Amino acid sequence: MKPFVRKLTIFAGPFIVFLLLAGPAWATQKHGQPEGLYVHQMAHIFFIISMGILEFWLRQRNLTNERGWKYLQLAAVLFILWNIDAALVHLMEEHLNVLGISRIDFWHLKIENTQGQDAISLIYYFLKMDHLLCVPAMFCLYYGLKTILKNTALVDREGGDA
Repeated sequence: MKPFVRKLTIFAGPFIVFLLLAGPAWATQKHGQPEGLYVHQMAHIFFIISMGILEFWLRQRNLTNERGWKYLQLAAVLFILWNIDAALVHLMEEHLNVLGISRIDFWHLKIENTQGQDAISLIYYFLKMDHLLCVPAMFCLYYGLKTILKNTALVDREGGDA
């Protein structure tokens, strides 16, 4: 057991030190104007199209009858919704000039709308909670792949066809 602990300390020690010395990693990212935002928005569109093709492909091949594939289909739909949400937030922040967002302190932002309509601020606020779509999508993706892998392993062990 001692050699294992020694090897673990040698390999994991530097990573632990780097983690302890790391600075904050902010979840919000600003893109360089204007190319960074355009490329980022194109990536959202590409991801939407890719997930749409996956969802269409799953339906065409009637794979959604199996549990793992249903989770993959749900993940694709949630990723489509998440990308639409994120693209709308970027559009509202960078292109439409309907909001004035300023930092009050470390934890608080002030959202002011330039149009005088509170609905725009509320829409932006709820769209900004895109993690409510992205995190479940990642769980569905993980659980779907895990289920498919488990079913494939069972079929391989039994020596049958899928």
